[in-house]
Amino acid sequence: MNKYVTGSVIRRLRENKKMTQEELAEKIFVSGKAVSKWETGKGFPDISLIEPLAKALDISVIELLSGEDIRNNNRSSNMAKGEFYVCPVCGNIIHTTGETLVSCCGITLPPLVPESADSEHEIKVNVVENEYFVKVEHSMEKDHFISFLAAISDQQVQFFKLYPEGRAETRFQINRVKKIYAYCNRHGLFQLLL
Repeated sequence: MNKYVTGSVIRRLRENKKMTQEELAEKIFVSGKAVSKWETGKGFPDISLIEPLAKALDISVIELLSGEDIRNNNRSSNMAKGEFYVCPVCGNIIHTTGETLVSCCGITLPPLVPESADSEHEIKVNVVENEYFVKVEHSMEKDHFISFLAAISDQQVQFFKLYPEGRAETRFQINRVKKIYAYCNRHGLFQLLL
């Protein structure tokens, strides 16, 4: 990887912050000539400088490496419009309320695309008092199981983590729930619209 960040990206981000080359150099403890070389394509920052450079430019390392300045302008989030992400390495589960760039274990994660439940992943819902009793008749083996169930309204996310050899069922408060999700570790995310 010989071109992990380009000079034009550094220049654009530096100018957006209204910094001179000398001011940027001072923040990351290099010479102004080093910054000039990077920006003119005559050299690249040492890999050990990527994190301090990103911090000085007030962006994430991922943004610096991708060359994109990603900003979330979502001022009034709606939980029902959120997205789920699952890390294939550690199993970390992330729910966002707006467009974002998610990375875990060094991997940029794509948002999960929910599908309508098939017979193996059918999400069954019964009303019990003031709650939804949610159940998925699915094997819960160590290598194939429902990893989580979630109920989403415009105001909140109710989330229930599941484990192999347990049961794929839980209860959620009915309060304004619009969608219920089940995530199969092999086949992905399934949804039921209420």
